[in-house]
Amino acid sequence: RSHHSPQRRTERTLHNTMNVFRAVLGRLNQAAGAVVPLALLGGGAYGVSQSIYTVEGGHRGIMYSRITGVQDDIVDEGFHFRVPWFQRPVIYDIRAKPHLFVSPTGTKDLQTVDISLRVLYKPDSLRLPQIYRELGTNFDERVLPSIVNEVLKSVVARFNAAQLITQREGVSLMIRESLVDRAKDFNILLDDVAITALSFGSEYSAAVEAKQIAQQESQRAALMVQKAIQEKEQKIVEAVAEATNAELVGKAVRNNPGFLNLRKIDAAREIAGTIANSQNRVFLDANSLLLDVNSTTIDESRLLGSKGDEKEKAADGSWL
Repeated sequence: RSHHSPQRRTERTLHNTMNVFRAVLGRLNQAAGAVVPLALLGGGAYGVSQSIYTVEGGHRGIMYSRITGVQDDIVDEGFHFRVPWFQRPVIYDIRAKPHLFVSPTGTKDLQTVDISLRVLYKPDSLRLPQIYRELGTNFDERVLPSIVNEVLKSVVARFNAAQLITQREGVSLMIRESLVDRAKDFNILLDDVAITALSFGSEYSAAVEAKQIAQQESQRAALMVQKAIQEKEQKIVEAVAEATNAELVGKAVRNNPGFLNLRKIDAAREIAGTIANSQNRVFLDANSLLLDVNSTTIDESRLLGSKGDEKEKAADGSWL
């Protein structure tokens, strides 16, 4: 009895295991009958979703086939169908996009200038298959930086730093024409090219400032020279006027001896007015006030015309 009991227990365990395995298989078969339709339905929905794609507004597409390669047909906007896995659509944005390029460039007079150039570009929608074959989808990053720097350096080298400022519109037009022609080689269209900023180096700015200071100093020196010339001419005119006045006075004295007496009366009036306005009290006689108008000494000496009397006449004329 002790010899057969372990063998019977082992057989009973195996029998129970087989029963459990059969029950699990039965349940799996039941579940498979329900899952298969769901799997087929999900696979069909996935296949339909992969067979439809959309081209948004402002975009164009091309079709790449694993069998024939890139097709030459251009796909317009809207819903389209494809064969999943065998065909893959490539979408391009054909709307104009801006890009700002900043390039340090040398001028004709060996000055360094930083030019900011704004470019409005887009791909040629009729040549998208060729663009994809040659450049891919990132055509702008591959082409534009190199051709923009090339054109900027070639055009700016024809002008000096001052001409870039005074002839900015002409320089921008030359850059645009050259850049448009260069971009056509890569099937890229440029709608607008414009210079947005020009900045020169510190050395050039210092040179311009020094030049302005020198011009201001030169203008100031020219003004001083002109002023000196005018002052010289004014002194000449004043000297001529004084000489003419002296000549006229001499003629008046010779022709009318009473002229000196009239001037003496004017001088006496001026001296009296000055003394009257003074706070001090001064007593003067007629001779001090030059009121000796009854004296005929000068008149008689003038009539005699002697040289010594002429000197005395000049001394009396100093009161004028």
